[in-house]
Amino acid sequence: MRFAIVPLLLLALSGCGVFAPSYRDQSVTIASNANFDPARYAGRWYEVARYPNPFQAGCAGAIAEYQLRPGADIAIRNTCLDETGTPTEDISGRATIVGPGRLSVRLSGVPVAAPYWVLWVDEGYRTAVIGQPDGRAGWILNREPVIPADRLAAAREVLAFNGYDLSRLQASGAMAAR
Repeated sequence: MRFAIVPLLLLALSGCGVFAPSYRDQSVTIASNANFDPARYAGRWYEVARYPNPFQAGCAGAIAEYQLRPGADIAIRNTCLDETGTPTEDISGRATIVGPGRLSVRLSGVPVAAPYWVLWVDEGYRTAVIGQPDGRAGWILNREPVIPADRLAAAREVLAFNGYDLSRLQASGAMAAR
């Protein structure tokens, strides 16, 4: 299988039932960010934490790049990083905005679209929390490789509020090494 990175490939494949783990108590209501601004979200994000998944097995971290396109479309490029922070592989695709803070993601070579919810972004659009309603995926993203402690704490609180099990959240090794 071609190694493909997440956050978004995991979302697409998990929608097909490719794997079963859920990191979220689904009895807890999950909410996307009603004030999500796609233009401010565009740009480069560094993965600083994620829930374990088989599609990132070879990645110590990842970089996600989003480019706003005309209409309700966002171009996506995700790059896998090894333990030294060196890019090893990438995958591209597009996301369609389907609601406030809710995207439908389709990646090259993946036959289905998957839900990608922006659960929270700080006021300066420096830190974001991303999740999937079924809890099979979740990430903390930051504009810089190293996240300040206060924003990391806030991001973790958002995951917990949305029912995610914080004990299973893993720091991204490539980002911690920088």
